[in-house]
Amino acid sequence: MPWAKPTRKTLASFTTNFLLHGLNPNCKNSQEDLFLINKFSELLLHKSYEQPLPLSPHPISSRPLHPHPFNYNALMKHFADSGEANRVVSLFLEMKQFRIRPDVPCYTTVADTLVVTSFPRAALAVFAEMIVSGVSPDTHFFTVLVKLYSCCLERFDSAYIIIQWMFRCGCPPDVVTYSTLIAGLCRIGRVEEGLGVLDLMLEERRVPNVYTLTPIVQGYCSTGRIGEANRFLRSMESIGCLPNTVTYNVLIDALCRLGAFGEVEKVLGESRTKGWTPDEITYSVYMDGLCKRGKVRDTFKVLDVMIGKGLRPNAVTLNILLDCLCHGSKVLEAMRLLERSGELEWGVEVVNYNTVMRRLCDVGQLRAVLKLFTNMLKKGVMANAWTFSIVINSLCRAGKLQKAKCIFNSTGLVANVVTYTTLIHHLYVVGKMGEAQLLFSKMKEEKVSPNAITYGIMIDCFCKQHKFSEAVECFHHSLEDGFSAGLVGRLVNGFVRGGKIGDALNLIEQIIQCGLIIDICIFRSLIKAFCWIGYCQRREMYKVCHVLDKMLTRR
Repeated sequence: MPWAKPTRKTLASFTTNFLLHGLNPNCKNSQEDLFLINKFSELLLHKSYEQPLPLSPHPISSRPLHPHPFNYNALMKHFADSGEANRVVSLFLEMKQFRIRPDVPCYTTVADTLVVTSFPRAALAVFAEMIVSGVSPDTHFFTVLVKLYSCCLERFDSAYIIIQWMFRCGCPPDVVTYSTLIAGLCRIGRVEEGLGVLDLMLEERRVPNVYTLTPIVQGYCSTGRIGEANRFLRSMESIGCLPNTVTYNVLIDALCRLGAFGEVEKVLGESRTKGWTPDEITYSVYMDGLCKRGKVRDTFKVLDVMIGKGLRPNAVTLNILLDCLCHGSKVLEAMRLLERSGELEWGVEVVNYNTVMRRLCDVGQLRAVLKLFTNMLKKGVMANAWTFSIVINSLCRAGKLQKAKCIFNSTGLVANVVTYTTLIHHLYVVGKMGEAQLLFSKMKEEKVSPNAITYGIMIDCFCKQHKFSEAVECFHHSLEDGFSAGLVGRLVNGFVRGGKIGDALNLIEQIIQCGLIIDICIFRSLIKAFCWIGYCQRREMYKVCHVLDKMLTRR
């Protein structure tokens, strides 16, 4: 087996032995040492290693020329930098399959990739495997664990225990370790605690750098403490740790969110004397802030300044400009700007076309959507699922359902839940219930998970055809996927509209017994239905009172 899952007993034994070996073997362990051993064993042994590792459905297309851990790690780092976590894990498992023993750098690369891509339990599984294999972590690997607990899981008590353990294992924290912990604390607004870690770092004679201190600036800015952020920037300058462009971008972003554009201009004006140079991100952040405040003219003035400094707008910058025009009711100007991007030598991506096409669809310029879609394909820009969703929605709204179905069934279409839901909705609206059901079945066959909107449409569809058992089954499937609140009302209202008042009451009883909360609007619709069919003037009046009692008890 390429991946051997350790048992709790075996893992506990290996962990304890490793910890004892990592401590001073010539001295008796103190109570504090034993406390750390027990606490860290608890961190490791909380079934964290039981999460399966994310694997690629396709075999890796490249592998090292020489079967050595160094070569494997070099290739894994390449895939990690590209964000291809599945390939990193595939190479790691391949090493074990070929009986090539991973070393500490290999384990570090895999664990760090899993942390960055939000697979924390799988990262701990790598740590557990590492301990069981008899490989001792070094400072770099411990830093990955600190990142996991501070930046990913926000379990800072565990992060502190790891740092204490590092000292006892002879791998004291370095600047990166402390910087990682400070970044995690400041990201959630615990700036004072981050400053405390900075003091500890200075006591250990670790010299902070700009990457250590920038998260503190960001922490102040994220909590609206701009004055303190500015004072901290000045203190950075006084100790010789000059803020870089990233630091100032953080400050500019905070000022833009406050609408303090005069202060932004002041910061940009001081850039030469402060020793930093604004980059594409700086101006993109500034333009985004202006755009969100509706300052279209000022946005394009900043663009002129940016181009005048020799900086070329990238896809993100272009999307900000297009979004600015679209929300400023200048969607046709946005379309013209997008079409001129080639001659301006601006990098254009599918997201830029999607931004304009979505807005064109919203304002009813359906022909313009199709024209832009055609131009996009001619320029060799590959459409994605969002593109097809916009185009299909535009065709359906224009009454060209058949063409929408043709595009949907064309080869090369990558359909997501929005694409499916869009077409299902329009099929339902025009009364093609059977086709909507077939498409819903195909959606599940293709393993595209429905969302709450999809389930709601299908519940309405089944109820309209008086297929109430199928509607209830659809509702049960939605519960399995975590949806409930809005869909309860859709189901009950479907029963009421179909004249199934008694069944609706029974359904409410079952739903209440399952622990779901019934919204007051559902009771209101039931009472209206009773009154409409004349229950309030008959002996069945007790049913209305029964519903009222239920409504009062559920408040």
